[in-house]
Amino acid sequence: MKALLVTLTLLEIVLVAVVLVYYLLRIAGSLRRTSVLLGKVAFGVRAIETQCSSIGPSVLTINDQLTGVAGALSDLTDLANARADDATAASGRR
Repeated sequence: MKALLVTLTLLEIVLVAVVLVYYLLRIAGSLRRTSVLLGKVAFGVRAIETQCSSIGPSVLTINDQLTGVAGALSDLTDLANARADDATAASGRR
């Protein structure tokens, strides 16, 4: 009877070890696939970074030009308001 219990205990230990090995191998495979996919994502991000590297200096140039345009539009708005005021005053005199 004692020998049977020892045999069943050893069988249970082996079964638990086999199940653990199986699931650890499945987890390792999943991690390998995830690693491959992350490598592809990192490659894509580097490609995007390379393609977009020229945007930064261009944006600074555009912002400088838009600052000049905003100043000119402000001057034009002031002139238009002055003309509108003059036209309103002239129509009020008639």
